[in-house]
Amino acid sequence: MEASSGGEKQPLLGFGQAVIGPPGSGKTTYVRAMHALLTSMGRPVSIINLDPAGEDEPGAAVTLRELLALSEVMSELHLGPNGALLYCMEYLQGNLDWLRDRLISLRGTYLLFDCPGQVELYTHHPALPSILRQLQAWGLRLCAVHLVDSHYCTDPAKFISVLCTSLSTMLHVELPHINILSKMDLIEQYGRLAFNIDFYTDVMDLSYLVEHLTSDPFFRRHKRLHEKLAEVIEDYGLVSFMPLSIKDEQSLRRVMAAVDKACGFCFGEENRSLGSLTSVAVGADFHFASALAFQEKFVQKETRTVEEETLQL
Repeated sequence: MEASSGGEKQPLLGFGQAVIGPPGSGKTTYVRAMHALLTSMGRPVSIINLDPAGEDEPGAAVTLRELLALSEVMSELHLGPNGALLYCMEYLQGNLDWLRDRLISLRGTYLLFDCPGQVELYTHHPALPSILRQLQAWGLRLCAVHLVDSHYCTDPAKFISVLCTSLSTMLHVELPHINILSKMDLIEQYGRLAFNIDFYTDVMDLSYLVEHLTSDPFFRRHKRLHEKLAEVIEDYGLVSFMPLSIKDEQSLRRVMAAVDKACGFCFGEENRSLGSLTSVAVGADFHFASALAFQEKFVQKETRTVEEETLQL
């Protein structure tokens, strides 16, 4: 494990995405798809792999495994996988000159940061948010893209948990932030939706979800707890989601346009191609129409609307 000495202190400049989320949410797949899309549009883009546990990303311009690998830390320090991952992030935090030296040659390139999948890094531990803040201090304008597996929508208890995790992540990471429901083509793989997709993407009145949840005798005794959690989420009013299926290029373009606006690419990038300007222009699309398209394509027709569910309650 070697650390690099500091390099030039010139600003890095540029834009990028910090792709975060729990394990299995599709972060690496998203990074590859976004890299391919941006490349096809003529925008210079590079992948920065900050996950010491994963395999080396083909084509990554920078990978944390050059500095240290999870298996190496586990072996030398006799740590478990979670403890070793936290150590890797703290080690990177203490040796950011190594990362800066490698990013200097990528000045002006759009950067895709493929981050680790340990949830604690985004909700509790200070290392990764500190690293992202330092990247901003160097001149990079980043947007956090938080991926969550969409099949959690089929379980009200898990969806409330996802909402709490997403809210905590937004408050802890402190970046322009977009939440993504990934794998929308598999949304009903583990069960049927109680409401239409727009209920979950727009995070509508959660009292309906609590009522649906507490209709199960197992959860009924915790109804008051669920009501309070729903109130916290609604009081902040920050959490909403964009639907995404990697198989649907239009949904990927919508996410890209939303990120461009969130990080300010549409206001501060020079020499943009016609394709990138078009992507910004179409970013003002209606999310309801996007959710409706997924509803028609991937959800069985018998799914009830919020109004129909309310009448039954």
